[in-house]
Amino acid sequence: MQISRVHPVAGAAALLLVLTGCTAASDDADATAESPLGEYLSALWGGDLSEEEQAAAYEEENREREELMATCMKEQGFDYAPNVSTGTSFSSGEEWQPDEREWVAQYGYGMVRWPGMDDQPDMEEVYEDPNQEYVASLTPSEQTAFYEALHGPPVPEEELNEDGSYEWSWETSGCYGWAQNELDGDNPIMSEEFAPLMEEINQFYTDLDSASGMADVDAEWAACMADAGHGGFARQSEALTSISDELNTYYESQTEWIEDDPALDEIADREVELALVDLDCRESTDYRERRQDVVVALEEQFIADHQAELDALKAAAEQRS
Repeated sequence: MQISRVHPVAGAAALLLVLTGCTAASDDADATAESPLGEYLSALWGGDLSEEEQAAAYEEENREREELMATCMKEQGFDYAPNVSTGTSFSSGEEWQPDEREWVAQYGYGMVRWPGMDDQPDMEEVYEDPNQEYVASLTPSEQTAFYEALHGPPVPEEELNEDGSYEWSWETSGCYGWAQNELDGDNPIMSEEFAPLMEEINQFYTDLDSASGMADVDAEWAACMADAGHGGFARQSEALTSISDELNTYYESQTEWIEDDPALDEIADREVELALVDLDCRESTDYRERRQDVVVALEEQFIADHQAELDALKAAAEQRS
């Protein structure tokens, strides 16, 4: 699992959201057909839970992790107050409408601007670290030891990838890593038993855009984009990625936050322009419906090839819940 240096991705939910978040929503009934493979995966992260139930489950997992971390830190000779205030909210996704022209005209792909962005709380104002006062009372060397006990030592330079990511291991991630491993002990997607299957699922979605059947769909879409003055894309996903790359370059070049930066507004305008042309081309080529047909067929074949393993994984997940 490749993660950011800033903070490791914890728990099964984040992984499965990446695995299952591969197709865009559409009002068309054919394009929004249930994902056959998604039915299996949703059992692993509570896809049938309400927004409130998902939030409660997340908060409970965080509480358990933090209490385990406190126990571990005490054994390391430090005080640690469980931080049970996550500030995390869950959304039903109803406000996300990337296939609606009015929405796209306002948000593009939803990268620079997105629904509710102005309603986000100021984390610097609302977040209070319950350990801040204790850490401040420690000497500089004790503070270093505290954070190494909590999250592990710094990652050696030779283990970092070019983008700063690295292979995360709970064994070198301090009390956080130990606590997460304890929680993952009965989680089927983190077990050695299902590791080969999870790798197969991950690879399936990684290869989806280049899978057999996608070429004709993407070729017609790409020709439409080129005719509209936006050539250079071979696949629909590359349009969104181009904005993502531009946005990453922008943030990497910033040494301080600039309120209402005109440069960011320019990226937002280009995003909307590109997303609108993309939407037109998807509609004129029946892109969503045709792509969905291919995806469903590929998922059904994957299920046929891995039926026994998927049934066992789903049964284990249901037993755990």
